Amino acid sequence: MAAVDVVVCNLVTLWRIPAVRDKFPWMFLVISLVGSLLKEFQLVPQTYFSSSRNVLNVYFVKVSWGWTLLLLTPFLLLSNAAFSRNTVFLARRLLSLAVATAAWYACTQTFFYIENVTGSCFQADSMDAVDARFVSKAECSRAGYYWHGYDISGHSFILTYSALFIAEEMAPMASLRAASLSALPRTVLNLLYVALNLLVIIWVWMFICTSVYFHDLSHKMLGTASGLLAWYLTYRLWYLRSWSPGPPPQRQFREQKQQP
Repeated sequence: MAAVDVVVCNLVTLWRIPAVRDKFPWMFLVISLVGSLLKEFQLVPQTYFSSSRNVLNVYFVKVSWGWTLLLLTPFLLLSNAAFSRNTVFLARRLLSLAVATAAWYACTQTFFYIENVTGSCFQADSMDAVDARFVSKAECSRAGYYWHGYDISGHSFILTYSALFIAEEMAPMASLRAASLSALPRTVLNLLYVALNLLVIIWVWMFICTSVYFHDLSHKMLGTASGLLAWYLTYRLWYLRSWSPGPPPQRQFREQKQQP
């Protein structure tokens, strides 16, 4: 597993670069804006990823929150347990998964509601004939018609939020490089860490594809801003308070090694 150790070391080093760590959240706004302008002026040619049927969209983005929780839950448990096995501490840190899931659910349901109350059902995608019999997107779609409303980009939201959520919760790995862990937990942590980084790469790539191929500018910017806001309110504001799940632990092992 020496090759995995090298990959992990390089990834930890990358995330510790201030320019990467501090600018990563705002990169999504830049990509969304630039990508939307490229789409508006049709400067990006059609590719495999301009189809919503591409394999990454169908098997990853469509169930992106499931992938995020599947990999992040065991990583969070193992990485945080290396700092403390206190039940209350671990329960509080696991609560961050519940908080993130609640934020994901609340935002996506709000987007669906906005699209419903601002939309109408059309008999064709040319939107030249309204069918007033159907007053919701679900009813319209079941009838084989086309619903058109203000469609805030759920892809822009979930890809932004998932990538930032994972990046925050992977932070303990920088300190765990100096921790004394047995072979099996170390191997599992390393593999999960590499898998989570690959997932972040997929999320960023699909966010780029969403920006240059789908949705209108305001739809994408609102979706992206929602993801940034959900991340900021939790990890930059609420989690700094004592009555919260708390931020991911860091630097404990280094500090312990410096003690006489």
